[in-house]
Amino acid sequence: MKAVQTAIDGVVILEPKVFGDDRGFFYESYNERRFVELAGLAAAPRFVQDNHSKSAKNVLRGLHYQIRQAQGKLVRVVAGEVFDVVVDIRRSSPTFGRSVGVTLSAANQRQLWVPAGFAHGFVVTSESAEFLYKTTDYWAPEHERCILWNDPALGIEWPVDGEPVLSDKDRQGKLLSEAEVFE
Repeated sequence: MKAVQTAIDGVVILEPKVFGDDRGFFYESYNERRFVELAGLAAAPRFVQDNHSKSAKNVLRGLHYQIRQAQGKLVRVVAGEVFDVVVDIRRSSPTFGRSVGVTLSAANQRQLWVPAGFAHGFVVTSESAEFLYKTTDYWAPEHERCILWNDPALGIEWPVDGEPVLSDKDRQGKLLSEAEVFE
């Protein structure tokens, strides 16, 4: 496995070493020791919850975060393709308000480490996609927040055909300037 650093410190793309032949492929999707090393962490995060979602083309989920019980997320796609976005919402960070977008797919087998303190979302760019993520804290709906996916201040160029398919929660997201963020 190798790490690809992004424009935001702490957000890391992980590319596994894939062993494949005419029978299929094998790769190690998680190795705690290697993950800590590649993500540049002092210690291994404790993953407490695994989530699995399936979405159709143009479904956009995000930009979500929990203001308390903040979650670090290790995300990947096992079927299809998504454009995944991470936004730094730590007010004291030099990259506050900046985003990183990366294509995650079953074909490229990349994973993305999203530390706590970031908003996260994705849009499905294939006919459908199955998205897996490990989280470092439990889902706490009372602490969940949403930043508007198309906030002009963020300038995210989502690769969607027409209007994305959104949940009511995502339609009602707040602008970053109005959102509760991390200090």
